[in-house]
Amino acid sequence: MLDVKVLREQPDHLKDMLKARGSDTSVVDVAIEADVKKRECIVEADAKKAERNKVSKELGLKKKQGEDISGEAARMKDVSAEIKSLDQEINQLDEALVSILEQLPNFPHESVPDGLTDEDNVEVGRWGDIRPAKEWEQAHWDIGPRLNIMDFERSAKISGSRFWLLRGAGARLERALINFMLNLHTTEHGYEEILAPSLVLAETLYGTGQLPRFAEDLFRCEGEGRDLYLIPTSEVPLTGMHGNEILSEDELNKHYVGFSPCYRSEAGAAGKDTRGLIRVHQFHKVELVKFAKPEDSYQELDHMVRHAQRVLELLEIPYRTVNICLGDLGFTAAKKFDLEFWSPVQDRFIEISSCSNCTDFQARRANIKFRRKDGSKEFVHTLNGSGLAVGRTLVALLETHQQEDGSVRIPEPLQPYFGSDKIEPR
Repeated sequence: MLDVKVLREQPDHLKDMLKARGSDTSVVDVAIEADVKKRECIVEADAKKAERNKVSKELGLKKKQGEDISGEAARMKDVSAEIKSLDQEINQLDEALVSILEQLPNFPHESVPDGLTDEDNVEVGRWGDIRPAKEWEQAHWDIGPRLNIMDFERSAKISGSRFWLLRGAGARLERALINFMLNLHTTEHGYEEILAPSLVLAETLYGTGQLPRFAEDLFRCEGEGRDLYLIPTSEVPLTGMHGNEILSEDELNKHYVGFSPCYRSEAGAAGKDTRGLIRVHQFHKVELVKFAKPEDSYQELDHMVRHAQRVLELLEIPYRTVNICLGDLGFTAAKKFDLEFWSPVQDRFIEISSCSNCTDFQARRANIKFRRKDGSKEFVHTLNGSGLAVGRTLVALLETHQQEDGSVRIPEPLQPYFGSDKIEPR
């Protein structure tokens, strides 16, 4: 959530930002009107409360002296009623103001490119052989059934569309990728591994920005007198771990990595990537989350991007790094880089990781602060990134390392986890 000071001190800057993101700017004027009216009501209510306190003391003395105070007492009743009405109006205006502020996206970093769609994103680097497909190469939705490691018919029978079922070497490959990524990030990159719940409270999702704005993309579970939500990413519980806490400066910067199943309704994704494992309702992901001091957060973002890139390079998967433009930036991020692997047979780059610096946007919503050594308190900066999306990494492996004899080569760093150097046709 944005600081209300931005609304008061930089309204034109806020409008320019919303316009650049392709958002409605009229809400700024509505919010300013609510904020001005709220502050006017607070001033009026405080004045009446001060008057009531002063007169109440005077009436107490007069009553002790036997004076008639009925007229002034009646007037104070009217003042109390006015105060109550003002307090109610203040609460209503505050709720309206918060409702607008919680819908406004984060301020972008100055290095974010202009643009409204993903076509305006800026490529900043490539790695590996970005080559055309060979005539015998297949997409993963053909490779998987042929190798008997994917079964889309049975997954549809069990759960419907946009689900998947891995079997045999396919299930083992998914498990190997998870362990490989977790071990890399914990032993080489210095992250602490966390295994967190996959069901969370609404306030946890509010803290990371999924609620209320993206409610339609979540799966909600009702029961036992409270609602719980299936997480869309383990960014949610990992960030929520420190909700309503004040960390010490010595604790920062914190680095967490967590594996989880992720659940998304894919609202608005009709017709997009309907085949295979790219856009599904349930998938696995290894997530990186950081809590950083404000002066360190952009350096921490660069490190996070490098950690995600390292996974792709060890698995010999060609990719590009993209600096995301304003219109495609997302709600909570001030700056974001996407990593996209190259699929020769699909002839396109496909997102496999997003790494974002959310600055103090999520911390303000979740109330996560730290205390500096001089005693002052500030909101932390939060960062998150995929390290990587496991199902898409499996897709990248199958499509990148398929062999002409029908087998799939397993890169050497993954072989100890998988137990073999290839998947062969059965």
